[in-house]
Amino acid sequence: MAELAMNKTQSEFRKGFQSGISIAIGYIPVALTFGLLAKTTGLSLGETVLMSLIVFAGASQYISLSLLTLGTGIFEIILTTFIVNIRHFLMSSSLNEKCEDDHLVNKALYSFGITDESFSVAAMREGTVTTGYMFGLNIIGYMSWVMGTGFGFLLGASLPQTLQESMTVALYAMFIGLLVPSMKKSVKVVFLAALSACFNTIFSLTNALSTGWSIVAATLLSAVIIELIEGFKRKKGGKEDE
Repeated sequence: MAELAMNKTQSEFRKGFQSGISIAIGYIPVALTFGLLAKTTGLSLGETVLMSLIVFAGASQYISLSLLTLGTGIFEIILTTFIVNIRHFLMSSSLNEKCEDDHLVNKALYSFGITDESFSVAAMREGTVTTGYMFGLNIIGYMSWVMGTGFGFLLGASLPQTLQESMTVALYAMFIGLLVPSMKKSVKVVFLAALSACFNTIFSLTNALSTGWSIVAATLLSAVIIELIEGFKRKKGGKEDE
């Protein structure tokens, strides 16, 4: 009986691993770029790889590099990345209803590896998602991201010093690349980005807040205002339907 359960777990792990291959391939260029930019930002190889091992969140890691470049404090960096990753609470809660019942430790372990991409694959899978499948799905993407980060750093170390220094500009290009696709899909994102930029500019020019707190405050304020406007529109639309 135990052998049968073990074989089933291994089979589910293989299925998850196979499902995650395309995700892992997609992570490679982004991870390589992160490793390269981390080198030009001034992080060591150990620090760069450790960030990918512990954080494992592309957008947050790029934001952290930007904030480190600006000399932002640790608390502001942690708070900013927390805000960026707050959507993971929703993704994990949603998958919890779809995944099989298991020990809390197992769920905590594979929930760490949930990303936007792995969430989409698991959520679209028919039937109940097993623990073995989730571990297989997440581990290949995790390995790809961490190893890609290390290779990217080593690649950056081999570049001429002048080119390494100029690569910091690519960090802002990467943010634009992440933002534009979302802006194309939603007008709400356009207003959110514009409002955040306005608040951040005001805080920076008036020296009302430090760089780190300026970003945090601008993000929170714009998000609250946009959601209040959206809520008002929905409430108004509901009254008109009546």
